[in-house]
Amino acid sequence: MTNVLIIGATGSVGSTTRRYFLDNTTDNLTLMVRNTKRLGQLDGDRERALAGSVTDEAALSSALKDQDVVFAALSGNLAGMAQTLVKAMGTAGVDRLLFITSMGIYDEIPASVGAGGNLSVNPMLRGYRQAADIIEASPLNYTVIRPGWFDNGDDTDYQVTKKGEPFGGHSVSRKSIADLVVRLAHDETLGSRDSLGINR
Repeated sequence: MTNVLIIGATGSVGSTTRRYFLDNTTDNLTLMVRNTKRLGQLDGDRERALAGSVTDEAALSSALKDQDVVFAALSGNLAGMAQTLVKAMGTAGVDRLLFITSMGIYDEIPASVGAGGNLSVNPMLRGYRQAADIIEASPLNYTVIRPGWFDNGDDTDYQVTKKGEPFGGHSVSRKSIADLVVRLAHDETLGSRDSLGINR
């Protein structure tokens, strides 16, 4: 049994991953969100909710207590969030970080998939790349996760590529991302200090 902190648990990827943990593991979940009412019904035996932002150091410090793994599915100022999270995890002695960014941040999407999604032609990805750079420079046992465009497919049919390898496809289901996150949370050597692309 693993203690997992999900930051961004009401977002589309965070909520799907929360449900996947509940359905497929016996792990305990701490759900850190801005508005706990949006979480709906909690599993009283396995879940606890904390209101707060990842940039709130006091709330984050409380959320990190006794955690084994942190999964962050965030939006907004990702570089600032990554910086705060890396610092807080170091202080709390929590080592395993799983952090969602985006495909294209290393210009790894080949023309056959759609090179227009690469950072060099899509400046919207700059914040995702800055967050990845901050995490990769940290001493944490991190895995940066770079999904393709995600959809509501009910499949877990996916391919994983490593940093430096060409991205393999355009889309992926949220359920597939959740499956990969659960695997990473249960194997600290899988994707250790690496950046993994995920596509269908």
